[in-house]
Order: sequence, then structure tokens, then C-alpha cells
Amino acid sequence: MNIQLNFLGSTQHLQLEQPMSIFETLSHFKIQGYKKAFLAKVDAHFVDLHHVIQHDCHIELFSLNDDNNLNLLRHSYAYLLAQAVHQLYPAAQPVEYQITNQGIYYDFADTPHFNQDDLQHIELKMHEWVQQHLDIRTEKITADQAANFFKQQDLDFKYQYLKNTSNSSDLFFHQNNDFSDVYLYPLVPNTEFLECFKVAHVSGAYWQGDATQPMLQRIYVTCWADQKQLKKHLKQVEEAAKRDHRKLAQQLDLLHFDDKAPGAVFWHAKGWKLFQLLSDYLRQQQDDAGYIEVNTPDVMDRELWEISGHWQNYQQHMFTTVTEDQRSYALKPMSCPGAVCLYAHELRSYRDLPLRMAEFGKVHRYEPSGSLHGLMRVRHFTQDDAHIFCTNSQLLSECKNTIALIYKIYEQFGFNEVSLKLSTRPDHRVGTEEIWDFLENTLKQSLEQLDIPYSLNIGEGAFYGPKLEFTLKDAIGREWQCGTIQVDLNLPERFDIHYINENNEKQRPVMLHRALFGSLERFIGILIEHYMGHFPFWLAPVQIAILPITNAQHTYAQQVQQLLKQYGFRSTLDSSQTKLNYKIRENTLQKVPYLIIIGEQEMQQSSVRVRSQNGQDLGEVQFADLIDFLKKISAV
Repeated sequence: MNIQLNFLGSTQHLQLEQPMSIFETLSHFKIQGYKKAFLAKVDAHFVDLHHVIQHDCHIELFSLNDDNNLNLLRHSYAYLLAQAVHQLYPAAQPVEYQITNQGIYYDFADTPHFNQDDLQHIELKMHEWVQQHLDIRTEKITADQAANFFKQQDLDFKYQYLKNTSNSSDLFFHQNNDFSDVYLYPLVPNTEFLECFKVAHVSGAYWQGDATQPMLQRIYVTCWADQKQLKKHLKQVEEAAKRDHRKLAQQLDLLHFDDKAPGAVFWHAKGWKLFQLLSDYLRQQQDDAGYIEVNTPDVMDRELWEISGHWQNYQQHMFTTVTEDQRSYALKPMSCPGAVCLYAHELRSYRDLPLRMAEFGKVHRYEPSGSLHGLMRVRHFTQDDAHIFCTNSQLLSECKNTIALIYKIYEQFGFNEVSLKLSTRPDHRVGTEEIWDFLENTLKQSLEQLDIPYSLNIGEGAFYGPKLEFTLKDAIGREWQCGTIQVDLNLPERFDIHYINENNEKQRPVMLHRALFGSLERFIGILIEHYMGHFPFWLAPVQIAILPITNAQHTYAQQVQQLLKQYGFRSTLDSSQTKLNYKIRENTLQKVPYLIIIGEQEMQQSSVRVRSQNGQDLGEVQFADLIDFLKKISAV
């Protein structure tokens, strides 16, 4: 048998005299690095390494050394977790697992309410299985076959999951004594491949995300290809806990949440100042880039949402009501239809384009209570939406200008590592192949002309157009997807909008959706954690704290505060009857960038002493020179 083997970037041609498993073949021919191979494709079909080669074929191997294969490996960790839970809790039903950026989670039914001790026992059992170096074998099975099998086993949750799955490709079935489960990919050949993990935490999760359904236990496991990756991640998790925006927001008196308005933010004065500074900065940048700012209603009639398609496809996430006159309304879950209404309000000429409309739109979306998470996942938030209407010939320049603006703004916040993905046409879509070719090629050209590297998300575009996604890397290496540029072929068609071209004919405009922050609330959460509360001087809600040592300096301290206010500096005056060291400590914990200390000597000499947030004494400054001094040090 003639075998073409692709592994670690090289191709080898092998001759087999008799049928042999892939793993035996690698060992027999002593293929370099073969012990790191954990999965294979034979003639483009996934198989495990126990698969027996019986004819001429092409084999592609997947190695632990390639980070691109990590998510394939993680399916096997789902097996390891489910096996351990089954061993410890035989009545538990593994229902459904998902791959995450850090590993996996698996939902289980018919379990006790797991606590931290239970998770430790599960983790120990998983390690036991790893240390025993047990072989793992899988076989292909269709979703229907798997559903019928689990129905016969009276495992109703797994049966329902498989019946409802839209996965039309083969699944992979594993059976070991009284334990059976099904996976999206083949598993590793042996448990020895699965030593780099940690059981992270557990939470409740409603079956199918429906609060009327039973509550399942969702166990999260972080899992990696090697110990170095695992240790790096665990260190990042430890650092992230110190930066948790919910704790810092409370410590810094920025905001709070209340069950009287779940998923909505109660902004305190300092937090609202931060919100305003962020929106004002973006407002200025958009004004300089030729945008106009608009505002559309929060509540709009059902008819609008039917035209846009949201009523039919998104209603479960919308807050709706019926008034006494039997009209149905909805709080807007997004600003796009309102922007289209603004465009359609008057006749547009090609001379009016491009038209760049920006809006800080307050939107409301119903999210299950279990998914709410501080500022990162809320029900009421502000989108920095912009909608650009342009001609086909203007699309390239508009994309380039928008991309450049997004990068410029991210750099202002210290996000210098930005990755970009281009999501292309899905199987189900509107528009012709010719239009999709034009749109995708235009987005590619805009990136290539700006010399910006990008990766492709094949088939992951929206049904109404391709999109660009901007992902930021924060101070501790976490990635946050924030900005988007989305081409829309759907809404211009649904709302029948047009402009009059040079030949006095009606023509459809191209519509671009653009977001930089995504949600101001979420972006503020990201900033709190990125800076660990140490905001740059220009963005700090309170830039300077004035600390008189005794009441005798209070009047002079007020004069200093008035001077700062006159020149636009944001300051507080600490009039508390406490010792100076305590004042310094409290304002340092509030992460105020600069402290101005005023004692009897400073008052007599019409001066102040300036101290940085990190404790550095910046010396004594004369009252008359204070503004120039602050401008100089704040510009560094």
C-alpha cells in the first residue's frame, strides 16, 4: 500500500506490506516527532490513531506542537471530564459540551450541587485516568444513530440534544464498560496526551438556555497542549482576579448593580464622568473624521422591526409592550433600523455620499440572568454605532479610513496589539456571487493597501454581508473582540433605500455598520481591567486630589482647587479630619494620578507639594507655576 504522509510541514511516502494502525505505522517507520501526533485525517476524513490503514491513502497528522490544533485536542478533555464525573457520580448524565478560548465546559444533569471539594475530587480522578495511560477508541456514528442509542439508554437530555443538533456530519462514539458518550471529533489514542488541565469552576446553566427548563451543572476545565501553556494561563487567571472590574469599580466608587434593574448600570458620579470622557473623546474623533452625530428613538413600532426582520428573528431578545390602543412597540435592541429611517427621510443624491452617521445608541437586549456579568454582559447598554452610506466606488476609501480610525483610537488607550479577521460568505446568504466577490475583495484590498495582516474566517460572515472583526490584546495578554466593520446587503433592500446617481437614476447605496468600542459599558470594563484602575491622566475621573494637612490650610486649598477647575483639571479637596498619611493612603487606593499636599509652609510660600500616585515626590511648585507644571507632567 502506498501512503503519502503529511506531518509538521513535510511530506513522506511510505510502503505498507499489510494493514496496520496509524499509530503502529508511525512507530514502525520511526517518523520524527510522531509521539506528539494525536489525531489524523485519512483522505480528508478525521480518524483516531487506532484507525487501520487498508488501502492506498493520504494521511495528514495533527501535532501537539502546533497551536492551531489546540481546539481539536480539547474535545478529548471533554471525554476525560465526563468519564471522571461518571466514575464518581454514576447517575450523572453528560449532556452537552462546548469548546472555549481557555478549554471546555460540559453540562451535566442529575448531579448533586457541586462544590469546590467535589471539583477537586473530579480533578484527581481525571489525573488518575491520565496516569493509567488508557487507550481510547472511537467509531463514526451519525447523529440519528447516536440519538437512538441514548434513547434506548433512557438518557433523555443527551437524546434531545442530539435530535436538536444541526450537525449533519458524522460524530464519534466512545464506549467503555458502562460509560458511553459522543464527540464532534475523534479522541486522542491514549489518556497520556491529556495531562495539562485544571478544573476551574462550576455554575448553573438552564437546559437549552431556557429559564423554564431544569438547571444543569456546568463544569469548566481549562486545558492546553503543554504545561507551559497551562502555567501561563493560570498565572493570567490569577492576575485577572486582581483586575476584576466589578471589584475595582466598587473600590473606586464608579458604579454598582442592583436587582431592581438586573443587567443595567447605576453610574456613580466618578463612573459617569469616565463614561462622558470616553464618549466625548470618540465624539471629537468622529467629528474630525467627517461624521455627523444623530439620535434615534428608544421605542419604535413593531412595523419597523418587522421590516428589518428583527421581529421574526430576534424577538426573544427584545423588550416589547402593547399599549392601550393595541399598538405593539419594542425597545430598540440595535440602532441600525433607526439609522436607515433617518437616511430614507429625504431624497439623497450621489453628491450627499458618503454619509457617515454616528450615534451613541441606548439599546436593550434580554439576556438570561445567568449570563449577566458585570459590565461585560448587560441588558441595557450604549453602542458607539455608526452607519456609513456610500457608493460602490467609495467603498474602498471608506473602509480604509474607518480601519485607520479604529487603529488610531485603540492606540490612544495603549492597545498596540490588534488582530483582525475577515469573515466571508456563509452558505445561507442574500445577494449574488458577483456582489459578494466585490465586497470581499474590497475589504481585502483595504487591508492590503494599509499593510495590515489579517486572517480569514471562511464562511463566518453574516447572511447579509462580509465583516471585519478587531480583537485587542490587553495588558495581561487576554483578547477582547471589540470593533467591527460589517457590510449590509439586507437592510437597504428591506427598507428600499436609494440615492439618485449621476444619470438621474435610482441606485442602492452600500451600507456599512461600524463600531469601535462595541459597547461603551463593556469597553469601560475592559479599560478598568487593562489599566487595573490606574487610568491615564486624561481619562482619570479625578486627576488630582488636594490634601490640606490641617483646617488652617483649607481656604488656600480651595483657591488651588478653583485654579485647577479654571484650567479644566478635575480635582477633589479632601477636607476630612484625618492625618495626612491616612489621606495619602486613601487617595492612593482611589488611584488618583497626582496628590497636591498643602501644609503651613506651602501656604505661607504660596506653593504646593506634588506627589505622584506611585509615591514619587515631584517637589515643591509655586502657585503661579502650578498649571504649567501639571500640563508638562501630564503630557509625559
